[in-house]
Amino acid sequence: MEKIAAILAITDPTAADQPALAKAQLLASSLGARIELLACETLESREHRVAQPLERLAQPLRARGIDVSTHEISGEPLHEKLLDWMAAADVDLVVKDTHHHSLANRLVITGTDRHLIRACKVPLLLAKRSPWASTPVIVAAVDPGHAQDRTAALDRRILEYAAFFASRINGAMHVAHAYFPAAIATAGACGMPPIVDVSVEALRAESARHRAEIAALSEEYAVSADRLHVDAAVAAEYLPRIARESRADIMVMGAISRSGLKRIFIGSTAERVLESLPCDALIIKPKDFAAALPF
Repeated sequence: MEKIAAILAITDPTAADQPALAKAQLLASSLGARIELLACETLESREHRVAQPLERLAQPLRARGIDVSTHEISGEPLHEKLLDWMAAADVDLVVKDTHHHSLANRLVITGTDRHLIRACKVPLLLAKRSPWASTPVIVAAVDPGHAQDRTAALDRRILEYAAFFASRINGAMHVAHAYFPAAIATAGACGMPPIVDVSVEALRAESARHRAEIAALSEEYAVSADRLHVDAAVAAEYLPRIARESRADIMVMGAISRSGLKRIFIGSTAERVLESLPCDALIIKPKDFAAALPF
């Protein structure tokens, strides 16, 4: 994977707390990286500004020996101004606050977040207010079994980033995969009724095959069997549940281009996962992601 030498922390001028900055600081200290601290003023943020000036936010980081540069831009729409600035920036990771609905225990993905998810050329960490545990749990969400080499390569990148973060912030790595039983899928393709008679033995055999596949995929990262989560389930429901049960601090997910479209999308299933996650999300793109963008 690529070295993380520079981290872009996007601050929210309308918020007193800056979880993105706090987590960027932890990562910069662990990775020996510099921080590019960015604020974007819009009409709304000018009317509701409560955050400290950037230079004041930068001072405690510099006192810890972190190289920090500050940047202020303005204009609307917010996502376009951010993406324009990022296009010319030399950064390896973007960290941004995202809203968190405490009652529903879920992330609230805004329009700006969606645009960044779809067009940010480097890994994007969407950070919520909760701090990471002293031993953070990092879950890599993979989806092997595809014929496309591009998807398989993305799974490898997801695992590499999860392992890298776990090693640098003293974390525990887990791997999760939800699959739809092939026996049921085959029956549906043959025109059989939605409810089919699939033997317990066949389902157990398929479960064992998927678990073995995930174990083999994760072998080089020394992920123990009790940290492999593999089930026949709907990914949009299963991954948030695993995040809750494992007390995850970060879930590492992939974003790919949708066939036939010129723009990059993370996909409806992944967006549903993001909306229900009780933890931070690290979005990883394929290596050729930037070349596929229309700008």
